[in-house]
Amino acid sequence: MQLIQSYTGISMKNLLCTLIIILTGSLFSVESEAKVAEFNTNFSHTVFFWLKNPDSAADRAAFEAALKKFLNQSAYAKTQFIGKPPKASRDVVDGSFTYSLVVSFESAQAQQGYQDELSHKVFVEEASALWTKVIVYDSVSI
Repeated sequence: MQLIQSYTGISMKNLLCTLIIILTGSLFSVESEAKVAEFNTNFSHTVFFWLKNPDSAADRAAFEAALKKFLNQSAYAKTQFIGKPPKASRDVVDGSFTYSLVVSFESAQAQQGYQDELSHKVFVEEASALWTKVIVYDSVSI
């Protein structure tokens, strides 16, 4: 241990902490890549939400909690991506929404099951008072 410390200039404790951080980051990276690989190209459901009070931390927290609860309970949603707009870098980028959701399905029938499932209905009931506008784009693969 003395040799490592004198050679690298860092303590064993710092070395172990660094290794743990690197390994943890690698695990999250692998998990993220696995979720991307799960994207089902048969049916894509993209939803944009505009919150009534987008600057309200309480409204954002309530919306995120309701959406995550719903997605965790959904029997149909494959890939689940929740996003928010980055700072627009080009004129063609619409960053006016507050949140986006991208979900993929095995089929249009699975997407209909998602619409009809209780967890989806509960989400709409819990969160609809928080938004002013929702736009949905559904796509099937070519």
